[in-house]
Amino acid sequence: MRVVLSTYGSRGDVEPVVALAVQLRDLGAEVRVCAPPDEVFAELLARAGVPLTPVGPRMGSMVRPSTASGTSERVSEFAAMFDTVAEAAEGCDLVLATGFAYFASRSVAEKLGIPYVYVTFCPFLLPSPHHAPPLLMPGETFPPGVTDNRVLWELNAKRFNEMHGEALNAHRASVGLPLVDDVRTFTFTEQPWLATDPILGPWQETSELDVVHTGAWILPDERPLPAELTAFLDSGEPPVYVGFGSMRHVSGDIAGVAIEAIRGQGRRVLVGRGWAGLAAVDDQEDCFVIGEVNQQQLFGRVAAVVHHGGAGTTTTAALAGAPQVVVPQAGDQSYWAGRVVDLGIGAAHEGPTPTTESLSVALKTALTPETRARATAVAATIRTDGAAVAAKLLLDRSC
Repeated sequence: MRVVLSTYGSRGDVEPVVALAVQLRDLGAEVRVCAPPDEVFAELLARAGVPLTPVGPRMGSMVRPSTASGTSERVSEFAAMFDTVAEAAEGCDLVLATGFAYFASRSVAEKLGIPYVYVTFCPFLLPSPHHAPPLLMPGETFPPGVTDNRVLWELNAKRFNEMHGEALNAHRASVGLPLVDDVRTFTFTEQPWLATDPILGPWQETSELDVVHTGAWILPDERPLPAELTAFLDSGEPPVYVGFGSMRHVSGDIAGVAIEAIRGQGRRVLVGRGWAGLAAVDDQEDCFVIGEVNQQQLFGRVAAVVHHGGAGTTTTAALAGAPQVVVPQAGDQSYWAGRVVDLGIGAAHEGPTPTTESLSVALKTALTPETRARATAVAATIRTDGAAVAAKLLLDRSC
């Protein structure tokens, strides 16, 4: 079996796909991964021994893929991704897509006449009467007085058509494919896959979608921590980690605020530089700055993790049993902040821009023995076989 795994997004969109690729390869499948050309992703795939087909511009050069550009620009974006994925998918048996790769990837599968699977890493993004839809653009709000989730999802479907319909159909017409009148259903399909842990990111069944819930796709990381980081960890009490991962822009002086708030709790500080380039505010020995490291190992050695609430970071911290403070910046991060609170494994900051005082309140909750005990208990329930489950399902589907 030959499979193309197509993704376009941050590390939270790419790393799970690599985990699936490794499982498919171990089962004897030939796997090709289409992903952004960022060096961090190329290194990630190289460590896993999976070849990369670069697609689109570097993710590190933008906040997020453009969703409000003009029709002609969007047609060009679709065409560029379509051509790359189509070349990679030639002779393959199935296309699986996630992140912002879905439009071009589904059209490729349709053009080649092969099965297509769409995967998301957050239940919040799938239509359901049990929750409201995400807002599709910064600054967007729900209509005043409208609270019925079904109505809001109908409006969400119309918004999908307004934002993407003209450009998507212009490109599809150019490659001989029929026009799409429901862009959201085209995007998600009627049987989307959900790659989240059943405890951390549960799915409540609905009559609208036949969701395949595989569990989270976790790529094991065996890399040792850098010697200087290990020395810092060994030199005192466990520090509090603060990092915002693939968020290129964060609200306010988060690093400075976090360092002051963490020190105010009598804790040492570990700053993850990330794409936003967070840095120390002084040269005191209680603060250490790191780049990209093995978070699976690191989070087992910290007192708490302060982060943006990406699906990958939330899952990694939960699996490590580390209490969390989530400061959501955008997208699905508010969902993960809510799950951390609901499970009792940490605290959520209201809004993207903390003050020293507001973050201190959240840290006090996260650093209690009760929160640590609950985080440890939940860690024991997190499944690590999601990628293996998904790989077997894909192979069975192709038979």
